[in-house]
Amino acid sequence: MTTSHTGWINFLRQYGPIPRNDNMYDETIQRIVNKKNISPILIDAKYLKELIENFRSEQPKSVVLTGTAGDGKTYHSREVWLDLGGTYEQWEMPGNIKTLPIESHKTLYVIKDLSELENHEREYLVLFAQAIKHQRSDVVFLIAANDGQLIEALKQIDEHSDAVGIRKVIEEMLVTEQKEHTEYGVYLYNLSRISAAWALPQVIDAVMNHSGWQDCNHCQYRDHEDIHQRCPIWENKKRLEDVDGTKTIRDRLIDLLELCEINGIHLPIRQLLLLVSNMILGHPDVKDKLMRCQDIPDIIEKRTTVKASIYRNVFGENLIERRREATVVFNTLGRFGIGNETSNKIDNILIFGNDDPELKDLYQELMLSDPYYGADTTFKIQQKAYLEGIAEDGGAEFLDLVRSQRQRLFFSIPRDKENELKLWELTTFQYAGEFLTKVYRAVHQGAKPPSQILSRLVRGLNRISTGLLTRTQDKLILATSGSHSQAKVSKIFESFISVMRDRGESVQVKADPSGRLNLEVSLSSDPAIPVVKLHLQLIRYEFLSRVAEGALPGSFSRECYEDILAFKSRLLKQLDERRKQEQEQDDFEINDMSFHIIKLNAEGVLDKKTVEVLF
Repeated sequence: MTTSHTGWINFLRQYGPIPRNDNMYDETIQRIVNKKNISPILIDAKYLKELIENFRSEQPKSVVLTGTAGDGKTYHSREVWLDLGGTYEQWEMPGNIKTLPIESHKTLYVIKDLSELENHEREYLVLFAQAIKHQRSDVVFLIAANDGQLIEALKQIDEHSDAVGIRKVIEEMLVTEQKEHTEYGVYLYNLSRISAAWALPQVIDAVMNHSGWQDCNHCQYRDHEDIHQRCPIWENKKRLEDVDGTKTIRDRLIDLLELCEINGIHLPIRQLLLLVSNMILGHPDVKDKLMRCQDIPDIIEKRTTVKASIYRNVFGENLIERRREATVVFNTLGRFGIGNETSNKIDNILIFGNDDPELKDLYQELMLSDPYYGADTTFKIQQKAYLEGIAEDGGAEFLDLVRSQRQRLFFSIPRDKENELKLWELTTFQYAGEFLTKVYRAVHQGAKPPSQILSRLVRGLNRISTGLLTRTQDKLILATSGSHSQAKVSKIFESFISVMRDRGESVQVKADPSGRLNLEVSLSSDPAIPVVKLHLQLIRYEFLSRVAEGALPGSFSRECYEDILAFKSRLLKQLDERRKQEQEQDDFEINDMSFHIIKLNAEGVLDKKTVEVLF
């Protein structure tokens, strides 16, 4: 074996979940690049071209880069600096503020990290305020900061005569996600708005296409004719590179990341690099839990290549639990419960598929076809011992292998078998695939969700609103307990809202300008009665769908339940507004003392019964 050319693998390990000072992450990677003469992992920086064009223009504006740690603020700043003529040596010199003359005969001030600004350097923020107010035409700024630091720093100069109002302007741009201000000379780029689902393929391609893989050309383990002698690093690389052309690993990962974003969870580029590095190099029995070339002979000899499975590494299974939970990307992906959740069919295939004639073809396709990470020798031995009841540990080791296989199947079940095998039952969110493809993406492409999905959501809302197991789904039922709207069972009928558009009433799923999905209930065509919106993210969709099908998922039901009741309260408030308007328009006072009781018929459909109050 050739182990002398291991620089690339050692470099790739630096992106993985190894202990480091995160504040120096970018600088540490850059020093290794320069010291070892290794090509950096270059990812398409979404806004870099725009930034450079701005600073090269005749009338450049100042730029503020915001975002969480790992979003690329330092990377963008340094690349702008280098492109405009600054040197790496100057960038690395002590000092948080760098200056550079640029083509427009202005001086560019770069504040590398606003959190490291010293008290005596606050005057530069006043200069920044003067620049964006057009009071100083000779200077322009590039500032990197997270949102909180930025507003806090601007507060400290708020009283200065030249900086009055600047904090409010920047704060408003942040809240409204406004990139450019019409009056002030400033751009604001929030790098946290870069979609992880968009960025992941860029990260994968950058790692897969790196010239460093040429180091592996002469390794005897690279594509050994004996499958059990093959290098797991290279095997993981091939699977992520998509050698077979199916792209299932990538596509399923993108699905998971997009669902995270819909739920308001942002994963920065740094976490995606960590994820990809760990997927390729992860193994629980080696130093730092990340493989090096010199580890491969021992792994092969001990037959522990299965522990390097890319399908386990995607969830950080190579790490100790404490480390895994402390790493944002693994903690986030872990919430999908992949490996712990299953269906009877999947487990029957994994456990009994080799002996069951009805499952044998699926067992062949899903397990035996992958002797490296699927039904390898260890799995077959443990399976046999488990079925014969002779496993020394009571089958614990085999069940752990089954858990790993569920993880593998989530990323390898072919698209044409997703529905047959109920792919998303391998996750905590059984309706996630439907929500993503038939609702979220459909609405963003200008289509409407299928009518049966909207009906199910309405049925779920009706069950929560009334506390009754109703099957009514063509109209939304508003009901109270007579005392307050938060009661678990509400039998006092208030109103029906038609799901299909009817005299201004409707229930629809729409996307707002920010891209968020909402369930919108319209009670009137009168613009004075605004639409009532419920933000429809994955957890609420799952909750409503499960309630509609008769189950209450206890793990996240309380929060969702309270959210839906709050939504119901807002609907009742708008209903009161509508009634007031109707009374004013009819110009008479209603003295009728009656109310309606909701009743459930034999088919589960809700109806109302009028009760008159006599004096």
